[in-house]
Amino acid sequence: MRRATPQSGNVNNGEDIGVRPLWAGEHYAHFGAWDIALPPLSLPDLLRQSVEHFPGAPLIDFLGRSFSYRAIWEEAQAFAAGLQALGFGKGDRIGLFLPNVPLYVSAYFGASIAGATLVNFSPLYSPEELEAQVADSGTRLLVTVDSASLLPTALEVLDNSPLEKLVVGQLAAMLPFPKNWALRIFGRKQVTPVPKRPDVLEWDGMLSHNAPDPVAIDPEQDLALLQYTGGTTGTPKGAMLTHQNLTANARQVRAIDPDQGRRDVVLGVLPLFHVFANTCVLNRTIANGGCIAMLPRFEAGQVLATIERTRPTSLFAVPTMYQALLDHPKLKRTDFSSMRETISGGAPLPLPLKRRFEQEAGVKVVEGYGLTEASGVVTTNPLHGENRAGTIGQALPCTMVRLLDKEDPDRDPEPGQPGELVISGPQVMRGYWNRPDAAAAAFADRGGRQWLRTGDVAQFDTDGFIRIVDRVKDMINVGGFKVFPSTLEKLLVEHPAVKEALVIGVPDAYRGESPRAYVTLEEGAAPVSGDELAQWLEPHIGKHERVDTVVIREALPKTQIGKLDRKALRAEVLAE
Repeated sequence: MRRATPQSGNVNNGEDIGVRPLWAGEHYAHFGAWDIALPPLSLPDLLRQSVEHFPGAPLIDFLGRSFSYRAIWEEAQAFAAGLQALGFGKGDRIGLFLPNVPLYVSAYFGASIAGATLVNFSPLYSPEELEAQVADSGTRLLVTVDSASLLPTALEVLDNSPLEKLVVGQLAAMLPFPKNWALRIFGRKQVTPVPKRPDVLEWDGMLSHNAPDPVAIDPEQDLALLQYTGGTTGTPKGAMLTHQNLTANARQVRAIDPDQGRRDVVLGVLPLFHVFANTCVLNRTIANGGCIAMLPRFEAGQVLATIERTRPTSLFAVPTMYQALLDHPKLKRTDFSSMRETISGGAPLPLPLKRRFEQEAGVKVVEGYGLTEASGVVTTNPLHGENRAGTIGQALPCTMVRLLDKEDPDRDPEPGQPGELVISGPQVMRGYWNRPDAAAAAFADRGGRQWLRTGDVAQFDTDGFIRIVDRVKDMINVGGFKVFPSTLEKLLVEHPAVKEALVIGVPDAYRGESPRAYVTLEEGAAPVSGDELAQWLEPHIGKHERVDTVVIREALPKTQIGKLDRKALRAEVLAE
């Protein structure tokens, strides 16, 4: 193994960070020389420490209304005491069925102060999806708001699941004047009246004037969060994340920021129910004493207006959000000069999209990588220093990564060949809720250490940068040859007319499977046919990689956070 030389200083003295020091081998990398101290820390203590240092500073800017660290802490304490008064305590599951609203933060930390385990639920869930996860997690109490798109669903689940209590906050109570007044007067279609029934409580009525009873929390053992996977590889499973998993990952992400101590305003448009936002937008910002410029949902025009109004320093987003911002006519008139870091995650970032956004907005887009089972973040390109396009960067501090054979995790890959990326670090989950079988399959034991299997096929550059090749389960078997869909997708989006691309395997009587491409086109691009795109692709690929056709569509399926959904497309096509 060899030692790579860093291009600039390290995080401990606040200097500019370039390529980070590491020990790297062909199949193994450890950033031990760059490890930081991560003592056990609970979620309540993460918030409490920042409250002590920045009591009057704004933690949240919600559409123009400010909420200080002290105010959120006091409301979280009151909610914790209210839960305890109702008999909810350590280990009980408390669900959050919420958009991005200030109440989310108070409920999140309030439930943690009471010793409860949080469960995040997507506000896009149908009653059936929400009911299934409530039952699987054993959620006893659910927090939501009086939105017409949420409260009816929550009430239906309350009537048809083991859920015991529903707590409902009022959207109008969180808005600034005159938005709150307008919603109360004119927003009858946007909100649903809270029914008067004993198992439905209003948020304000839940808040106790008493201090909560102290609860002993072991950060390394006690579960803080059940975070359900997106289900892209099967039925969603609840990843069991401890307090230390979450606070360690927040501190790992904070540690790579060379601008600690400077003004920190994060544009909070990623949905907080998602693990990416949970770590990078919520917990990281609190660890840094920063402010979240919070938006209830992603709407490109509102995001651009908020950038102008709040002058944020950071933006965390998924690739489809960057695309939507590019497509908006106000982008070129928006001043991005306050942005110090713009990070993409959640899905591979197409190189043409990265280049175009950087050119149009005048900011650098840094790509990172993570997964639910690792609390959100595993690797990232350096915020300052080399930003190597086409890679997911290098591992975070205190994180080890290695490659295992794609077919047999008990072996290393052949020299020079890609392998399955596996991870070890303080952010890695304890397992899956009530799924010991799935948890056992998620880990590989090598060298006396448990490694989390990501299911992603990767390669290491010699200096520790990591390239994701594809998903193990998404590889297409063409007559015995393995084809990686992402290879073809990356090539297709290089065509000036192609906006998005997905490639899946379809049954083929002769070869077993054939690659088939599905694309959307850039608005205003020169007309092009599927046959022309297939012909354009051929010189760039091997014969076994040739697609049987390129299908042009108006839209491609996406997950709840806007990630292109290959699984949904495959199910749709095979059903046809």
